[in-house]
Amino acid sequence: MSWQQPGALNAICFCYDDKSRLQRQRDLINAGFAHIHAQSTHLGEIDMSQHIDWLSRLLEMMPVTGKLELHCLYGAPWRVAYEQGAAQDIVYHVILGGEAWLNDDDGNREQRLTPGDILLVPAGAPHVLTDGSGAEPAKATQRQGLNVVISENSGQGERLDMLCGRFVLAPPHDRLLGTYLRSRMIVRGTSKSAISPQSVTRQQMEALVALMRAEANVEGIGGQAMLNAFSAALFTLALRLASQSHDAPLGLVALASHVRLAPALNAIFFEPARPWTLSKLASLCNLSRATLARYFQSSLGRSATDLLQDVRITLAANALRVPTTSTAAAADLAGYRSEAAFQRAFKQHLGLTPAQWRASRVAKETADTDDASSTAEPQHGRRKKLRNVLSEA
Repeated sequence: MSWQQPGALNAICFCYDDKSRLQRQRDLINAGFAHIHAQSTHLGEIDMSQHIDWLSRLLEMMPVTGKLELHCLYGAPWRVAYEQGAAQDIVYHVILGGEAWLNDDDGNREQRLTPGDILLVPAGAPHVLTDGSGAEPAKATQRQGLNVVISENSGQGERLDMLCGRFVLAPPHDRLLGTYLRSRMIVRGTSKSAISPQSVTRQQMEALVALMRAEANVEGIGGQAMLNAFSAALFTLALRLASQSHDAPLGLVALASHVRLAPALNAIFFEPARPWTLSKLASLCNLSRATLARYFQSSLGRSATDLLQDVRITLAANALRVPTTSTAAAADLAGYRSEAAFQRAFKQHLGLTPAQWRASRVAKETADTDDASSTAEPQHGRRKKLRNVLSEA
């Protein structure tokens, strides 16, 4: 009672009956908490799964690094062509100003990109962006800024301001995440509705892109590290915004747009070692087995058990990076009760046995360490590498 204001004590005095009533209320609350605890223990806390962030869990399991490589400042006519890149790369383009056209495989104008739009191209797939005029593109030149390569041309038409980079997935995540992001994906920066479920995410995206644009122009020290960090955040926001869209492309993002499937997704991502069956996953979502299977097949192009198996193998592969983790321990972590069954499943997914996978990762990490300790790559070497994947003519 030491917090009472002077004279307030009389206003809050309690009689015996009041105290008894308060005690009964406390007992009811405690009983309620005990019931909730018992239920969550029995269900493995899956009843709360719709509130769990599956996307953060996915990116925790499969880290994605980002790299901003090019700042394009063009006047029409212009053309940007990417050749086939590394399978673990997801190339991205952010339209800051002007507009661009994404060509189809036959070279025809396919989709229009406007300010705020982001194009993601998985598996380093070849693609072409143009101003849409069909005219011969003006010659482009590149110069090395402090933090990013700047590409400019002599075109006098409508101006384009575009950032280009890539998200990089490390093995085996390039196989897994690449499988579930199979098609080109355009994340629209504007909405026809002024008030929409995606409005907050769009505002965050706009703020992040503005930061990237400012940092690319400032050329301050530490800028490259900041731009790469912004790129990684861009990937997460792009997936979040795409999952909130009604026209999400085929893949994991489309699956996540179905709110009713959240319990099954969270069971798969957060408790993959449990002996889940299609019936149990469907029950979590209050759906029939057939309905759940239809959702997964139409949105993901694969079954729920396929996704569960992929998540299990990914967790095991991550665990095997630790030298002290035995194959048996990795198998148990992934929910396999038989080490032999785990060995077969692992090799079927990754083409290597667990021991071969561990040895390949050790060799790769040793090579990466040696590369990092060598002399830094000259800036003209970076421009040469960009020309190998990018053609503006």
